[in-house]
Amino acid sequence: MTEWTAGDIQANGIKIHYYRTGGAKPAIVLCHGATDNGLCWTPVAGALAKDYDVIMPDSRWHGFSDGPAEGNDADCQVEDLVEFVHALGLEKPVLMGHSMGANTVFQVGWRYPQLARAIILEDPPFREPVERQEPGQAEPFAQRMRQSLLGYKAMSREALIEMIRQQAPAWSEEELGPWADAKLEVSFNFAEMMKNRPMPASPWEDLAKITCPVLLITADPEKGAIITPEIARKAAQALPSLKVVRIHGAGHSIRREAFEPYMAAVKEFLSEL
Repeated sequence: MTEWTAGDIQANGIKIHYYRTGGAKPAIVLCHGATDNGLCWTPVAGALAKDYDVIMPDSRWHGFSDGPAEGNDADCQVEDLVEFVHALGLEKPVLMGHSMGANTVFQVGWRYPQLARAIILEDPPFREPVERQEPGQAEPFAQRMRQSLLGYKAMSREALIEMIRQQAPAWSEEELGPWADAKLEVSFNFAEMMKNRPMPASPWEDLAKITCPVLLITADPEKGAIITPEIARKAAQALPSLKVVRIHGAGHSIRREAFEPYMAAVKEFLSEL
């Protein structure tokens, strides 16, 4: 980590903090999941830094990026990423995301088809169509999120590390510190934002609009992964060029639970670009 750089840049009206491995290499931007931060990609960045300029932004409300009370929908994160890429002068980077970050990358992929060279999605929140969401329907989820954040922030870093060590024994020690730091850094405005975020809708029509190569990494729903085999099948029907890799034995945090097969899938996909 000591050889990496950290910086701040203005994009979409906020300060976005980021980490970067650097070098005159193709760029790859890693977008983290909810309540994580850029450094939660540390093992992945280490595995890719030899061949790529790996850039790890903190999403708004997370890490050391701004956490404004306004801008409380998913669209603002999409525009954050687009303007972040432009602000750094990146030329068609690969965009890679996990969970919330995968949704952001997916949205950028079809809304801005010329921006990315390719996209990689780690267990994105693709679901079947839902009924129209009534006002306030997301309030209970937002309340649970706020209670979770209150619980995290009442604990020390050391206690958080020990908690996740016990809860996720498959994670490497390298994952634990960044995970704990991220929980202490995330803004309560993120929980407030969840009140107004609509339930995910079916992505099939939008997925079909993506023109760059796409890798979808899935795992086991019985272990907590979002993408079921049926959803993966429908995704492949919507986008026939989609490459789907299912990694068995892992849940939602695929790279943390099955790092070696995860990185093998990522590197194989990147080698084919």
